[in-house]
Amino acid sequence: MKKTKKVLEILKYNIGPLIGFQFLFKILTIMIFTPLFVKEFSIIMKITNYQYLSLENITSFLLNPLTMIMLIILILLMTVYTMLDITTIIVILDSSYQKKKIKIIDAIKISINKCNKIFHIKNISLAFFILFLIPFLNFGLASSFITIIKISEFIYDFIEQNTILFILMKLLTITLFIILLKWIYSLHYFVLEDVSFKEARKKSKNLGKKHHLTDIISLIIVQLGIVLLYFLFVLFGILIILLLNNIFKDIVILQSITTTIIWIFIALSFLIVTFLVTPISYASISVLYYLKKEEKSEKIKHIKIPEKEITNRLDKILKKGFITLFIISLIIGSIFTYGLYKGKYNLNIEYIRTIEVTAHRGSSINYPENTMSAFIAAKKQGADFIELDVQQTKDGKIIVVHDHNLKRTTGINKNTWETTYEEISTLDAGSFLDKKFKNEKIPLLEDVIKWAKKNQMKLNIELKPTGHENNFEKKVIDIITELNFEKNCVITSQTYHVLEKVKKINKEIKTVYVMSLAYGNILSLKDADHFSIEATSATPSLVNRIHKEGKQLYVWTVNTEDGIRKMIDLKVDNIITDDISLTKDIIYSSKTSNLINEYIKWIDKLLY
Repeated sequence: MKKTKKVLEILKYNIGPLIGFQFLFKILTIMIFTPLFVKEFSIIMKITNYQYLSLENITSFLLNPLTMIMLIILILLMTVYTMLDITTIIVILDSSYQKKKIKIIDAIKISINKCNKIFHIKNISLAFFILFLIPFLNFGLASSFITIIKISEFIYDFIEQNTILFILMKLLTITLFIILLKWIYSLHYFVLEDVSFKEARKKSKNLGKKHHLTDIISLIIVQLGIVLLYFLFVLFGILIILLLNNIFKDIVILQSITTTIIWIFIALSFLIVTFLVTPISYASISVLYYLKKEEKSEKIKHIKIPEKEITNRLDKILKKGFITLFIISLIIGSIFTYGLYKGKYNLNIEYIRTIEVTAHRGSSINYPENTMSAFIAAKKQGADFIELDVQQTKDGKIIVVHDHNLKRTTGINKNTWETTYEEISTLDAGSFLDKKFKNEKIPLLEDVIKWAKKNQMKLNIELKPTGHENNFEKKVIDIITELNFEKNCVITSQTYHVLEKVKKINKEIKTVYVMSLAYGNILSLKDADHFSIEATSATPSLVNRIHKEGKQLYVWTVNTEDGIRKMIDLKVDNIITDDISLTKDIIYSSKTSNLINEYIKWIDKLLY
């Protein structure tokens, strides 16, 4: 009880700077530094000529000397940035213990000076402790930055498939657990007493002697308490929302947005918890640290807080500089993060990448295929790509249509190669699906690309040659390059010779070979950057072989829940589907916990 009260006291005394710093640090982490570290990793892959990482090529990538050097630099930068977070928290907590107020700017300044020691060779093991030991053991003691960067699932998968590695992993976990028990106070010694990390580890071991296990149990109880309070809070919040929803059940609009409100509430709740979990953990360690020092009559060294008059002289300059830097960083980070979200930057690591969804001929279930209304609907439904088919008219125009003969979609029994665009532009390409789409037109590829550019939509452009074309591939590529759309599309075809022509004209454009059956050494087809196969031909070995070569696998056309889940389990890269909403929902649910969904179902059952 005494310890809990003390934890709450030191949290409360400088709660403003503590929460303010955590808010600032998390904003910078999400908007700036995480994208930058991701980009730096992508640069390492590009320099070492790795387009893709998978189980098969990860070893050769890591053993590359250039990779090793650049990863060491990256790890050092990550250590410094992470240490700044932890050090600032310790500094603020120490000020609270002294019953002294501290400003965020002063705490950061002190932390920066402390972090300079990381570059000393004698503190090299600090990187291991900060980046690998604490996150690996999942004690919630990691900073808000390294909780985002976690060990990839494919590493766990690889270990679980190997019995010897699995046993070694368990032994390593136990060993690291013991090490953590002994080093638990080392960061406090390192920050507060300005000793080397080697000396800090030694002091930590002596301070917690005979009490290591009880100390770690105390910290685990704190973590479990935070988790329990979070879920109880979320559960209570969902209950209130559903009760209100029941009271106002006659208001249709409230019924339709209930799920959205619940998820927003959960997200905000989680955000609040993430702001507090690291400070609470280190406040608990700090209290144990101070109490043990007092019990052993050890002198407690504190951070020297700058005098107010000194601080005040610098406040205006520092605040202006800090605010300016923050605004500039926020703008740059927002642009980069938006690009990351839109797919302009891609980490391209297997198991980390989100499976992309391609709308087959647009949203073709409820809208006429290969028309602008189908493309606009696909965009609204959240598709990552739109797949469309192109052919050439009698007068050389590139149009978007699937069948060589126009009868099925327009009612006119003519072939595309014997019809001019002027004739085609008058045809009704929507009524075949529903009369409400009357006068929907067959669009030009040029118009679709212009729309896609404006709406940040990527295109899967399938070339369907008829044998009657004139410079078909070149005309398609000319349209793409004239509109500067090369990086936002892939050229696909069921005819490999078409892809060969595409590569001769422009090597930079990505090509995808569309195959109904994938058998034999398809990887010898060097002019295919990626492959698109009929879903029933997708197998684990095929996926592994394609990924090993740094290529991607698209599958088509997957419209059932079972089929989508199978493709997710196979870890394909892109699912081509008619049902965009279903596919997106299943992919999303596969990457999130079902716990909250179960909460909602349970409460709903109680209420109704």
